[in-house]
Amino acid sequence: MKIIVTGVPGVGKSTIMNGVCENLNYRVVNFGDIMLEKAKELGIKNRDEIRKLPSEKQRELQKMAGEYLGTLDNIIIDTHMSIKTPSGFLPGLPEWVLMAIRPSMLVLIEADPENIENRRKKDSTRYRDDEGSKGIEMHQNMNRYFAAACSVITGATVVIIKNEEGKVNEAVELLSRMIKNG
Repeated sequence: MKIIVTGVPGVGKSTIMNGVCENLNYRVVNFGDIMLEKAKELGIKNRDEIRKLPSEKQRELQKMAGEYLGTLDNIIIDTHMSIKTPSGFLPGLPEWVLMAIRPSMLVLIEADPENIENRRKKDSTRYRDDEGSKGIEMHQNMNRYFAAACSVITGATVVIIKNEEGKVNEAVELLSRMIKNG
């Protein structure tokens, strides 16, 4: 089974995915890391160079990464459902990537926007945009819309897991149970 797990930055998806992998025989694969591996095959050295490539080349790398991930099984793919840019929201999972991967389940990790905002402020290891709780709420809503579209394309189920403050173990258990029953 291939499960795609998404969520806005700071929601705690890495914590939940790692917890699920401790419970099940799955491994987490970061979509961006796979894109970078494929880019290195083309002589590109780092992620910053990928962002500077023409969009057509970036789409080619996305497709290559998706095709590779489509050959694997029992994986949880860490990626973004939508990407907030200055000019609007971009799909993190274009149709050609979805068709290559063929996911069984699309998971949205969500939390209270104020909690996410506080987590971001406390995390000095990352640079994240200060979009405020209203912006975070909008981003989570956009993720839901994009997930619905992805589900229509793939037939995958959509699952929303709440990562409530102090209840990460409950979120891990819920997602683990859903994957076992999937």
